[in-house]
Amino acid sequence: MRRKKDIAKAKNIVLERIDILMNLADQEFKKGNKDRVKKYIQLSKKLAMKMRIPFPKKWKRRICKNCGSLLIYGTNSAIRINSKNCCVNILCFECNNIYKIPYIKEKKLKRKLKNNMVKK
Repeated sequence: MRRKKDIAKAKNIVLERIDILMNLADQEFKKGNKDRVKKYIQLSKKLAMKMRIPFPKKWKRRICKNCGSLLIYGTNSAIRINSKNCCVNILCFECNNIYKIPYIKEKKLKRKLKNNMVKK
């Protein structure tokens, strides 16, 4: 019983440290230290892997899967909405990789709400 509480505390500490490291990476990007930014990202990923927890979604989408750089929208990446494929495209300018995030769930919810309104 005691072990489960210790593991939960450790996971919370790791999540806080990941958040701190990613905020530091964001600050260093603004200063122009790209090497340090990649180091902070690597450290935060290693922490998540070591504790076997998923990387937080708010930070996961701001890291390029190909080159591992921090994506700051407007400076080294661009976001486009592709209505044809129902996805959000994030383009990294450093490696020209396109990261696609589908938004099918949102479309299904909207369609479901619309159908419920028509039936009433």
